[in-house]
Amino acid sequence: MAERDELIRFGVSFPAPLIEQFDQYIEDQGYTNRSAAIRDLVRRSLLEPSRLSSDELVAGTIVMVYDHHISELPMVLMELQHQFHHDIISTMHVHLNHAQCLEVIVVRGNVSNLRSLHQQIQVQNGVFYAELSVTYADDQGSSEHGHVHDHT
Repeated sequence: MAERDELIRFGVSFPAPLIEQFDQYIEDQGYTNRSAAIRDLVRRSLLEPSRLSSDELVAGTIVMVYDHHISELPMVLMELQHQFHHDIISTMHVHLNHAQCLEVIVVRGNVSNLRSLHQQIQVQNGVFYAELSVTYADDQGSSEHGHVHDHT
């Protein structure tokens, strides 16, 4: 939060069991107060890909777990990534066990493109898990490879 942002106080009512769970969450996560935890939860919920406009420029990840023994699935996933190569910055592939792979795809682009890639991944037979997580990306000063460096 910027120093110049005005803080506005408001009251929130919780059922007793919920506030007990929330206080435990606060302690487990290392927050020093409820306000900081609530601010982070609100920020996270506002960045849900479904809440953002289709043309919003974002950066983030698509995390997936899949069974690489499913016929043609690795090739289908690779082809999807090639179709969206302008939106993909990097990938990391990890072998979880003999059958399962975890892949992290670092992405940057319009929400609509990233939603489409995510949706096409998650519906594939053999994909156990696929999640798109994003944050805002500023397109000012970006270059063809996604970033610039100030060498002054």
